[in-house]
Amino acid sequence: MPSRQETSAFIRSAFRSVWSLELMCVLRKSPERSWSQSELVAAMRSSDLVVQQSVELLLTAGLVVTNADGGVRYQPANEATVRMAAAAEALYIERPDAVRRMIVAPTSSASLFADAFRLRRGE
Repeated sequence: MPSRQETSAFIRSAFRSVWSLELMCVLRKSPERSWSQSELVAAMRSSDLVVQQSVELLLTAGLVVTNADGGVRYQPANEATVRMAAAAEALYIERPDAVRRMIVAPTSSASLFADAFRLRRGE
C-alpha cells in the first residue's frame, strides 16, 4: 500500500476536480464494463460537460481508456497506477473532506514546502 504522502501526491496530480475522483470510483467498481457518456451522466447525476472533462482528466492520468464507440472503461496504465488509484479511493472513503481539500488546494512550490513541515494528527 502506498504511503499517505505518495497517495496525497497522486491525488493532487491526477485529479483536478472531485468529480474526476468520483468518476474513477464509479468506474473502478466495474472495470470490465464500458460506460457510455449518458450512462456516466446518469450514474454521477452530473452534466455532459462535467463527465467529459473528468474523462479527459482520467485519460491523461492513465486511469481509463476509451473504445471506438466512445465508451469509457477503467483500465490503469500499469500496476503502480492500480495501487495508487485504490489508495486514493480508500483515503477518500476514510477522509473525504481532507481529500477534497487536497484537490482544490493550490499546489504552488511554497505551499508544498510548507506542507512538509505541518504536523498532522494520526501520522
